[in-house]
Amino acid sequence: MSAEMRRSSSIIAVPIKNIERELICPICKELFTHPLILPCQHSVCHKCVRELLMINHEDSFDAGSECSLPGSPRSRVPSPSMERLDRLVRSGSISSPGWRRGSVTPRVTTIPCPGCQHDIDLGERGISMLFRNFTLESIVERYRQAARAAVAIMCNICKPPQQQEATKSCMDCKASYCNECFKLHHPWGTPKAQHEYVGPTTNFRPKVLMCPEHEMEKVNMYCEVCKRPVCHLCKLGGSHANHKVTSMSSAYKILKEKLAKSIHYLISKEDQVRTQITELEQLINQTEENGQLAERQANEHFERLFETLQERKSEMLRSIEQSRNRRLDQLKGQVEEYQGMLENSGLVGYAQEVLKETDQSCFVQTAKQLHVRIQKATESLRTFQPAADPCFDEFVLDTSKEETLLKEMCFGGVPDPPLIDLSNSRVYNEASICWRLSDDHLPTDHHVLEYRRLGGPRESPSQEDGEDNGIWRATDRVYGPSTVVSDLEPDSRYSFRVRSCRNSMFSPYSPEVNFHTPPAPAFGFLFSDKCGFSTERLILNKRRDSVESVAGMAFLLAAERVQTGSYIGLDYIIGDTGISQGRHYWAFKVEPYSYMVKVGVASDTKLLEWFHNPRDTSSPRYDHDSGHDSGSEDACYELSQPFTLLTLGMGKLFIPKASSSSSVSTANAASGDPGSRMLPMPQRLGVCLDYDACRVYFYDADTMRCLYERQVDCSGTMYPAFGLMGSGKVQLEEFIATKRLTF
Repeated sequence: MSAEMRRSSSIIAVPIKNIERELICPICKELFTHPLILPCQHSVCHKCVRELLMINHEDSFDAGSECSLPGSPRSRVPSPSMERLDRLVRSGSISSPGWRRGSVTPRVTTIPCPGCQHDIDLGERGISMLFRNFTLESIVERYRQAARAAVAIMCNICKPPQQQEATKSCMDCKASYCNECFKLHHPWGTPKAQHEYVGPTTNFRPKVLMCPEHEMEKVNMYCEVCKRPVCHLCKLGGSHANHKVTSMSSAYKILKEKLAKSIHYLISKEDQVRTQITELEQLINQTEENGQLAERQANEHFERLFETLQERKSEMLRSIEQSRNRRLDQLKGQVEEYQGMLENSGLVGYAQEVLKETDQSCFVQTAKQLHVRIQKATESLRTFQPAADPCFDEFVLDTSKEETLLKEMCFGGVPDPPLIDLSNSRVYNEASICWRLSDDHLPTDHHVLEYRRLGGPRESPSQEDGEDNGIWRATDRVYGPSTVVSDLEPDSRYSFRVRSCRNSMFSPYSPEVNFHTPPAPAFGFLFSDKCGFSTERLILNKRRDSVESVAGMAFLLAAERVQTGSYIGLDYIIGDTGISQGRHYWAFKVEPYSYMVKVGVASDTKLLEWFHNPRDTSSPRYDHDSGHDSGSEDACYELSQPFTLLTLGMGKLFIPKASSSSSVSTANAASGDPGSRMLPMPQRLGVCLDYDACRVYFYDADTMRCLYERQVDCSGTMYPAFGLMGSGKVQLEEFIATKRLTF
């Protein structure tokens, strides 16, 4: 223990004043006050959590008043003592802000975590389900003491002006004392003399951490699934019944060793960290300089463009002005000419005066030239034509191409290639392909997914030379991070790749990803909550695509009634849709912690027998694929049964013994050796039922490797069947459930 203390003291070498940013609440931006630990492990002030709940409640019902979060929620929320708040919360009086018992208004218990931005569901009990972060409170208190330095904590018993500085704080009395007052209130030989005391502090934490769900129980275990302390009642029949837990001492030792090793590693790499900080500071300076240089260059480029456009603009305006003046001169001259044709003015008036001449010789001499002019004027009246065109169509510019070029000018370079997300992509007879972009990517215009068929079914290798193989096909433009490709061939290998486009510039292709399509179209169904469903031990979610077996109090009571050797039966549940023809495939996930789960198919007649004629169906002598070598099962194993179930549990998959009606994937498994018939449980399991051929296949859904196949009697309607014993969970694939919901 002394070595551990020395190791801990060697770690705490950082001055308390240097950790202020770790002690700031992400909401109010002030030092934590009574911090609570959210399920995502981030801490938030108690009052800030309540403020978030109040805001979400008002927003969800359009209260009409603005609910914007101010700089500090403390300016709007009253400040009752923490002890009183805890009492109110635990009594249910304020289980969530804005909600009253008996109210038809639904309570709001979901808040966004300010640390990770995920929505956090606080559950039915709201804030009362959260632990106070006493460790963080203590660190904040030590920080406050170091920050105020000379400001001492005064004795709570002494009265001014003789009030003395406190030298001790009693954790049981939750008060601080000077030496004299401490001796007076904690006399020797009394129970108070046994109280725990520490140095002067204002942070009084409870001596034992109590369970927020079971208020009278101490937390003595650690749930590895939820990452939080729990009590024995939580594990026995509460929300942590199916979760893996460890003792508090073991969790303390493991977490402390991990944290100590991590801190030691960081301290040993201090020189490397300082070097990297120097590099980062240099990068900051380079980024600032290069950014300013890029701004200057961009300004220069655009200035040159503006100058060129300005020159072209001035030249064009000058040409328009010249053309306009020339046309105006022509039209005005024509107007003057036509005005001369009017009576008593111009040409007509002159001709009238010439007609008054009586001397023949003089008249003929003048009239000849005048007659020619009159004839031209007469002709112009018959064929009127303006001297100039008033339209300026030749000066109308079509700048659409130039505008397109300007809009498509690329300033961000070639976009980074996206990456196909294998964890969220699923391929059936339709492929749902998802991808993600780099964290610092610039916005993209669209994406293009391409795919090609690499090969057909394994039993038909000649199809690999078909026309469709090897040719890349592209989807339409995709404006989101996923798309669906339809009409894929069954039992075929496909390759997918995707690239992004921004400003008409395409990124490189993503690395190619290969998928194998199932041997049959996807069969959509949900779990049935009617036929044989046990509400005592099975829990269905609202969507009916997930079923969980709870090994809680009911399971223990059932086992307690059994006084002699026996077996507790499986709890069966089936799909809500049956199969009466064709080939169908579905996939699901069995949680690794599951004790025992049986999956497969069963006929409607066998289901009636299971549900209405109670039998010890989990007995090894009855179960044809249990692996129990009793001999009695071998006689009927060759027969075609109206059901086939495969056993999974505790992270393993158990292959039944081979027979003439079945086949397995490995020769060792066919030998009958129990060890060779035990395989690691696949992350996803697929089942294919060929109704017409009366055969069922079990696949590793990730690799599409056939693990086991067997003949099955398909005389009636066949249903997907599942049996659970102990704690366990089965989750249908999203595509399977969605396909059922769309019909």
